[in-house]
Amino acid sequence: MEALFILLLALIIDLALGEPPAVIHPVVWTGKVASSLIKGGSDRSPATQFLYGLGVVMFTAGVFVVPIYFVLFYLKSLSLVAYIVVAAVILKTSFSLKELRRSALRVRNHLAEDKLAEARFELRSLVGRDTSKLDKGLMVSATIESVAENSCDSFVAPLLFFLLFGVPGAVAYRVVNTLDTMIGHHGEFEYLGKFAAHLDTAANFIPARISALLIVVAAWISKKNARAAWRIMLRDRIKTESPNAGWTMSATAGALGVQLEKVGYYKLGDNHNPLLTGTIDTSLKIAMTAAFVWSLTLILIEVVYHVTT
Repeated sequence: MEALFILLLALIIDLALGEPPAVIHPVVWTGKVASSLIKGGSDRSPATQFLYGLGVVMFTAGVFVVPIYFVLFYLKSLSLVAYIVVAAVILKTSFSLKELRRSALRVRNHLAEDKLAEARFELRSLVGRDTSKLDKGLMVSATIESVAENSCDSFVAPLLFFLLFGVPGAVAYRVVNTLDTMIGHHGEFEYLGKFAAHLDTAANFIPARISALLIVVAAWISKKNARAAWRIMLRDRIKTESPNAGWTMSATAGALGVQLEKVGYYKLGDNHNPLLTGTIDTSLKIAMTAAFVWSLTLILIEVVYHVTT
């Protein structure tokens, strides 16, 4: 039953304490290690950049995953309590629910007070796009899109990998996802980040679809339009460049009855309701409900597994 206790304790830590200080946060250190490595991959041919980027992903994953595996293996033989506590602390760093809500609410509060410059600044922690020219409606849209997409990247996916591969699996997922965020996009690091981008896409293939279904269920529980969430999800999921992000964002757009837009890239959903600051609150309610349903599902899976084995 240790996996169940690890999961429960990790969830409690997140809800009670949120993120650890940046100076000891593994995700921050992942970024630092990767940043120091990718400098050596610039000014090379596309093929060499691709291979170098593959090496960066494998090396960075090894730096964090291998020591964690052996530390936990040792602790488990030494003290089950110590093993559960340390494993839960490490697992918590692979997902972030409380901080996602806090970040979205910071943007929401600035928008509610018409502090658009401050809202644009805070929004940079949620999205990778240029926020300097976004109007109020587009900032609401970007915030909701980030909440929807991160319900997968920052919660459903890492906990699914924990269920399948334990704490090292969750950490490995977080490393890949972090590297994709850093270099897995068009532009300066396009070839250097291609392996990270494709690996992240593969890793999120199943979690993104689970997350979208959870959003539909959460919409029904929250008394929003679950039917529209399902319909818009099936209709608009292919409109985004990412084969995964469109699932959660379109399901959320349908549930809220709004149109989510990244100018020049996509429009998801139908424009039945205006994009107001209160819409961010509703999207957070749906995302948190989906997270609760997913947590409960994982707990039940662990209990059933324990009872039947």
